[in-house]
Amino acid sequence: MITSLQRAYYAFLLIGGIAWALDLFLHLGFSLIEAEWLGPYLGVATAAAFLDTPYGKRPRAVDVIPGLIAIAAWCWLGLNYGAWLIDYEGFTPDKYIPGMLAIALMIEGLRKSCGLSISLLVWALIGYGLLGNALPPPWQADRLSLEALTVYLYTDTNAIPGLVLVIIASLVLAFVVFGKLMETSGATAFFTNLAMALMGKRRGGPAKVAVIASSMMGSISGSPVGNIMSTGFVTIPMMKRTGFQAREAAAIEAVSSTGGLIAPPVMGATAFLMAEFLQISYVEVVKAALLPAIFFYVCVFLQVDAIARRAGLEGLPAADLPRVWPTLKAGWIFIVPFAVLIYLLFWAGKSPQVAALSSAAVLMVLAVLRGRFRNRADWVDLVLGGGKSMVPLVMIAGGAGAVIGIMNVTGLGQSLAFVLVQAGTNLGLFVMLLITAALSIVLGMGMPATAIYVVLASVIAPPLTEMGMTAMAAHMFIFYFGVLSFLTPPVAVSSYVAAGIASANMWQTSWSGLRLATVAFLLPFVWAYDSALLLDGSGLAIVIVCCTTLSAVFLIAQGLGVAGRGARAFAYRAIAYALAAVVGTAPIWSGEETLWALGLAAAGGVAAYLLREPPGVTAAGAAQPRAEDARG
Repeated sequence: MITSLQRAYYAFLLIGGIAWALDLFLHLGFSLIEAEWLGPYLGVATAAAFLDTPYGKRPRAVDVIPGLIAIAAWCWLGLNYGAWLIDYEGFTPDKYIPGMLAIALMIEGLRKSCGLSISLLVWALIGYGLLGNALPPPWQADRLSLEALTVYLYTDTNAIPGLVLVIIASLVLAFVVFGKLMETSGATAFFTNLAMALMGKRRGGPAKVAVIASSMMGSISGSPVGNIMSTGFVTIPMMKRTGFQAREAAAIEAVSSTGGLIAPPVMGATAFLMAEFLQISYVEVVKAALLPAIFFYVCVFLQVDAIARRAGLEGLPAADLPRVWPTLKAGWIFIVPFAVLIYLLFWAGKSPQVAALSSAAVLMVLAVLRGRFRNRADWVDLVLGGGKSMVPLVMIAGGAGAVIGIMNVTGLGQSLAFVLVQAGTNLGLFVMLLITAALSIVLGMGMPATAIYVVLASVIAPPLTEMGMTAMAAHMFIFYFGVLSFLTPPVAVSSYVAAGIASANMWQTSWSGLRLATVAFLLPFVWAYDSALLLDGSGLAIVIVCCTTLSAVFLIAQGLGVAGRGARAFAYRAIAYALAAVVGTAPIWSGEETLWALGLAAAGGVAAYLLREPPGVTAAGAAQPRAEDARG
């Protein structure tokens, strides 16, 4: 049950955030420095986190009082920040005492809203900041007192009230508003119905519906778990009814929804952070992410088709499916705002927050004209739901700011970069990429995507660029592998949630998901050596890498669609994977602009066609009885 205090917190986070993003305070005559707003904003988010996850079954005084203290401590920063900018008295009690309270309560709120792993990381780094001077080189940190470290994290714009919090409280908030408005207006049902109308009657139709609907909604929402919970309750039962195993259905939904984090335009809010880290435009990040996301979903779609074809799974009866044109006629109000968003971002050159909020305003008008938002319940759902969605994001921003601040003030970032560069120099770039991928997955387990990226971008990206990778390729590399932690055991948050809906075994679901997401593990290694895959290169180089990658994707999909332990199955898989490796890496070893690579791409396409139906070999989904894993 949501308390009145929670409602007030959520309303402040959403409505106040919109006012800040649109500079309404300035128009009303209130000139605020960023930290003067971000302090109170973070304090309210901390208080909301305490009430969202109370210590007991329901919020009590033990949850309310720490939240009020957090608001007071962070408001103290806002009230005094202007004076502290010209204050040379140093680390005085009026700074470090409220700072200690604010930071400690923020980390506890971070634990409550985002889990133990990220909060433990922040505490560990604080411990390093205080005690790291006792370590030997290269890990030795500069000597810092508790007061100095506290004041730095509390007040410096290179720490908590810094870049990440600025982005979350403005850019990301705008897209949260747009996504929540889409959801409240019925966009989830529209995308699902449209996907059903397009693909429902085809072979394995419900699984293809899951891939398309989850990719469309996931590219806007940017939340794998939220996407699974919205589309999965429709697509997973449909897949099971038409013959997919429970673990298959859960894995397809988990992989498709997680793919929304790597799919433009939102990319789980990471696109905005990446643009700021790289000091480039948001549009450039979206362009770089486009081709890998397309190839990822193409491979998932092809694997689903291979499983359905070889297992003899049919689609849904046409009479039970919605029709395309009536669906578009009923849901065109969701297409227009999305088109407006794309136009404002890519052609009109508007800032992301202006584009997102303008598109949300268009959707609001259209929704009202169609009969939505004419009652109090719709508005309450929008405001409270949107405000609640901001709580973990703001807490992540605070924790990420602390991580970045400690990396900077202690020199830990430079130390880690030195060690990784030495490893890369001694072992080679490929080995360093393998180490980086493993670190990205391990550090990302149990952490939200935004936090994953911030930590990895601060620690791992610089050594990759020093080894010769482009900055975009390095940041996209760590981002992809951080996202893949959502599918990688033992945590596998996406697989766990989807398995719960499907009543499937979580471990079986995770391993099935890894098979479906294989291409996502391989693509980063391609662009690490050939950044044309990120649209960074000549026109000919981009065409060649698209052809070779698409051909390799077809081959991988065919190989992954084969099951069985016999010699024939092994031979088909081995041939498909070997050809995929040769074709996919052709631009790397033969030259980015050589026509040999195009020839190999054509040969790979022919081979993929010939391998599409191996005689005597079953599909990956048909190797075991259909109901076997429903007991999980």
